[in-house]
Amino acid sequence: MKRTLSLLAVLAVAGFAGTPVQAASHYYASGMGGVSWMEDIRIKSTYSSENYTDTYRMDPDIALLGAYGWNYGRYRLEGEIGCHRNNFKSLVYSGIDEFGAPYSNTSYPMKGHLSVVSLMANGYYDIPLGNNIKLYGTAGVGGAQVSYENVAQTTQNYNYSVKVSTLACQIGAGFTKPVANDVTLDLRYRYFATPDFTVNWDYKGTDYSNNTRINSHSILLGLRVGL
Repeated sequence: MKRTLSLLAVLAVAGFAGTPVQAASHYYASGMGGVSWMEDIRIKSTYSSENYTDTYRMDPDIALLGAYGWNYGRYRLEGEIGCHRNNFKSLVYSGIDEFGAPYSNTSYPMKGHLSVVSLMANGYYDIPLGNNIKLYGTAGVGGAQVSYENVAQTTQNYNYSVKVSTLACQIGAGFTKPVANDVTLDLRYRYFATPDFTVNWDYKGTDYSNNTRINSHSILLGLRVGL
């Protein structure tokens, strides 16, 4: 999947670079905010002596997006910076530990949060529906920095923080409607995902290495302003 995302990123960047700026009919800036739901985060140990999966359950939280784009009529291209943050809710261990003993599948309350900052190249296609309302589909590729911050079980004093950079992609759909001259209301659903990536951290002097990925869903509302 990393090779596929890399190819899409190269094609997206090439599309931005190869499009003549003077052909754009309208430039715009946009800002959006809303609620983000992160799917359960499953972490798989990379050590051959262990066979377990940790499942982190997350609380819903906020998502924010800002973008600068070019409007060509039916389609748009833009660069976007986004962030979403979710608190850790609970942790469930499952599988077999390094001593061959099964985990109990007990749920443990967690503290700390996970934040994702992304830089994306997006494409849009707008479909007029009447009454100045448009339906659109969007897709984007780029990169993300995933930050685990002060993560620990609530009964523990020790916590860990770590940052990882990875590729990312997103798809979405939404509706737009003008509300003033050069001001457009935008309501959107966004699905955001990363390929598998490795997280390394130190826990009480022991190095740990796990594979995981991020998947999230967001409902966003914002404004697009012509420049």
